[in-house]
Amino acid sequence: MTAATIAPSRSRCRVRLGVRVGLAALAVGAFSAFGTPAHARGPDGIADVAEKVIDAVVNISTSQTVEAKGGGSNSMPQLPPGSPFEEFFDDFFKNRRGPGGGSKGGDNNPPRKTNSLGSGFIIDTSGVVVTNNHVIADADEIHVILNDGTKIKAELVGVDKKTDLAVLKIKPPKPLVAVKFGDSDKLRLGDWVVAIGNPFSLGGTVTAGIVSAKNRDISSGPYDSYIQTDASINRGNSGGPLFNLDGDVIGVNTLIISPSGGSIGIGFAVPSKTVVGVVDQLRQFGELRRGWLGVRIQSVTDEIAESLNIKPARGALVAGVDDKGPAKPAGIEPGDVVVKFDGKDVKDPKDLSRVVADTAVGKEVDVVIIRKGQEESKKVTLGRLQDPEKVQAAVKTDEPAPEKPVTQKALGLDLAALSKDLRTRYKIKDSVKGVVVTNVDANSDAAEKRLSAGDVIVEVAQEAVSSGADIQKRVDQLKKDGKKSVLLLVSNGEGELRFVALSVQ
Repeated sequence: MTAATIAPSRSRCRVRLGVRVGLAALAVGAFSAFGTPAHARGPDGIADVAEKVIDAVVNISTSQTVEAKGGGSNSMPQLPPGSPFEEFFDDFFKNRRGPGGGSKGGDNNPPRKTNSLGSGFIIDTSGVVVTNNHVIADADEIHVILNDGTKIKAELVGVDKKTDLAVLKIKPPKPLVAVKFGDSDKLRLGDWVVAIGNPFSLGGTVTAGIVSAKNRDISSGPYDSYIQTDASINRGNSGGPLFNLDGDVIGVNTLIISPSGGSIGIGFAVPSKTVVGVVDQLRQFGELRRGWLGVRIQSVTDEIAESLNIKPARGALVAGVDDKGPAKPAGIEPGDVVVKFDGKDVKDPKDLSRVVADTAVGKEVDVVIIRKGQEESKKVTLGRLQDPEKVQAAVKTDEPAPEKPVTQKALGLDLAALSKDLRTRYKIKDSVKGVVVTNVDANSDAAEKRLSAGDVIVEVAQEAVSSGADIQKRVDQLKKDGKKSVLLLVSNGEGELRFVALSVQ
């Protein structure tokens, strides 16, 4: 029985059966003798799927040498997380230690090995295995344990930390069973799925459930697009496959949400559409070669959409363009909104990040943007995203100025022309041009949108400004035009740009 089982009460069945003969016949056909819906037990094909693929699912065993923090000969042995013996040994060895939890014997503490277990699956009979990166991260040795207990040393082919995937290679001593990938895009909410793995060191455990959600973003990485399932997934299931009822892998079980550490019916799998691309590159190059557009992007809020005459709000707003990136020579500018990339619709910044990363380096693609209310198409030849990405944090200070600058109020902001003194006070680079914010009214829309002293307003309604008077003039004109908000291009001291929409009412 799965977590999705529904069991109507018998009394309800009796009421339905007593209405009329026709309805009685219908009720008998739809319910079992025990009052259980005909499909409540799940599809009959689960056993067939498990039998077909079980030998392709493996356990992943890793060991790592770490510095011992105490214990010597009295140290507790390392057990797989969640092992039934973990609590027993924990209590046993605590009772043998002296005051402070240390060893009575005063033994030296040499480095020791720790072990952990996870799951994986074979995708090629030559010995190619897929698992999660976090299962094998920092391991000194990796072993693959087949369903019949055969233990084989594995070689690491490559990892991708951003999608938490890894590829291993083993030399099989006998013919292997492999599974193939299915199309995760074809999954529908409510479709049955089967998870097989090694929870709590219990290898070959089969659980079933349904697809609870698709394209789930839980902010664990830049390319989140998880399949959510209520199939029971626990510690040790990581890296194991999620199957459809055809026996095809449509996901790699990676995360759970649980206050207790055990399954509560909320698990996440990396979809096969993502896995296939990552695995192919790891097998070919040993690393990921992701596409790079060379822009910084942000969400298009309703206020920003109104300011840019975009209906409905959609796409990814370009807040900055890298001088050395592919977008610059293609003519993409700050303020452009990307609504389509290589023929694929872009609903939000996450969409753009994923589709760019999945596009081949060096490919020329069509990028559709909205600029000043009009759609334009640009051709961009993608570069390669360098890893690790270097992100510079803005540096700000609240040190008071020796002299108060001449300011003008607008939009709940105190504004001043940039001067050498203000650049020094707020550590603003010489390359940054505009009007500096010296104070923000705590009750204003600007404060709610997190503008702060030291920010520099570069453009108002996509026109450059150099004084507080320029800003006030643009705001007054927008009010006359009946606009409800004004779009500001704001820079920090390092020159990093973002768009902010403020109410003019």
